[in-house]
Amino acid sequence: MITNKEKPLTPNLPAIERLTSEISRANVSPLILVHGGGSFGHPIAKQYSIEEGYKDKSQMMGFSKTRQAMTTLNKLVVDSLIQHNIPAVTVQPSSCTITKQGRISIMEERPLRKLIETGFVPVLYGDAVPDSDIGFAILSGDQLVSSLATRLEAERIIIGIDVDGLYTSDPKTDPEAQLIQHITPQELRKMQHKIGKVRVTDVTGGMLGKVLELMPAVEKGIQAIIVNAAKPSNVYKALKGERVVGTVIERGEAVA
Repeated sequence: MITNKEKPLTPNLPAIERLTSEISRANVSPLILVHGGGSFGHPIAKQYSIEEGYKDKSQMMGFSKTRQAMTTLNKLVVDSLIQHNIPAVTVQPSSCTITKQGRISIMEERPLRKLIETGFVPVLYGDAVPDSDIGFAILSGDQLVSSLATRLEAERIIIGIDVDGLYTSDPKTDPEAQLIQHITPQELRKMQHKIGKVRVTDVTGGMLGKVLELMPAVEKGIQAIIVNAAKPSNVYKALKGERVVGTVIERGEAVA
């Protein structure tokens, strides 16, 4: 959404501007923001096989380049948030998180909690991070969202993508695809093979990886809402709790 995934290192500046404006208008607090890597993080990480862990010294520059690319993208996002009068503060995941086989193992969350208590809006992102078993790994923004929501007992998670929500099949290639408005984790697992696979470079699993990462948080009672962030006002409406086209994932029975 905030990058052009077809062109490496290309931000979508109009999208960043519009989305940060919607977040500012919604004026929701407390709030944590997490963004993905898009064309900044994924191509470099893929080129150097960062997601496979440390294998030889040639990957070290790839790790550094991936982190630097994500820092560049994050600055664009935070600059725009600040211009919209949001007290945004970058929290670099690689400085406070260690994974184990690619899963979050240690996270120093006390500074994050203090920032939130003070009234700041922490901004995190998918990052290349140290890993206790394999040297380093890619920590997706989706895993980060689910973990933070659980640790900080969030009320809900809002995920912005470039389609209206989850579909019975890939809506970009199947005209018969139907939007799923409500779904439970149990129902989701039964149909996960139908969820669209990513078609551009993405080292974190695409749509399927995104929704499966949400499951631990949803199973703890945190509602997840997937909306089309490419459509103006959708993110604003979701933040305000207003009715919006999308998919609601929540524990318990699905609503017909």
